[in-house]
Amino acid sequence: MSSASLHLASRIYVVEDDDDLRDEMVFSLGEVGFVAEGFASAPAFYKAFALAPCDIAVVDIGLPGESGLSIVAHLRSTRGVGLVLVTARGQLEDRLNGLRQGADAYLVKPVHLQELAETLNALGRRLHRDQPPPAPLQAPVLAAASVPAATAQDNRRPNEWRLLEGNWVLCDPEGRRMKLTTTERVFVARLFKSRGSAVSRDDLIRALGGDVFDFDGHRIDAIASRVRRKAEKQGMQLPLHSVRGTGYVLVR
Repeated sequence: MSSASLHLASRIYVVEDDDDLRDEMVFSLGEVGFVAEGFASAPAFYKAFALAPCDIAVVDIGLPGESGLSIVAHLRSTRGVGLVLVTARGQLEDRLNGLRQGADAYLVKPVHLQELAETLNALGRRLHRDQPPPAPLQAPVLAAASVPAATAQDNRRPNEWRLLEGNWVLCDPEGRRMKLTTTERVFVARLFKSRGSAVSRDDLIRALGGDVFDFDGHRIDAIASRVRRKAEKQGMQLPLHSVRGTGYVLVR
């Protein structure tokens, strides 16, 4: 990744109400060296910004309560803050309106990680020419699609990992439970379907409804990392392993 020394000092706030997508973006940006933190709403973002302003805000337009365009307009008067809109609204008039409101860049979903990272790098270089970067803060990173039908694993045999309640709950052999998000549900269910055998990245991408030729591979790693972290917080030792050159496997 170019300009690594620059983005290591850049603090990025991601404002996105889709939990999976927000966590995925935060995780992926963290993987390439940014200090990133996510917020689900404008009020949560404003509170964090008042305590510790970010270098660049990546904002979705369709937020609950207050539009991302409103956030951009509000922050436009704040000197030294970069503003990037990331949204599904790709019409020319939408793009022009976003730029008129004060956005420095306008990206249409689905956005590839490399495109987002280079956009942030380019914007960061311009901002850093005007003023020195603030000291980076340690920010939490988490890892994130449509839901195809998944394989049911509602057996009640002891000493096994199970998927319950329509594959929305993962249960370990000791009975501990973890609720899954939409993307996590699809990812884990596909691994359960081939339990004990490695599942290729292409198969995981297809399960998530993606195109293997136009899908950011970092998303698969982000989802896997997020599931592992959630399981660990619940005291669950999930037997999920990466297989070099292939994909992931859920060991029996």
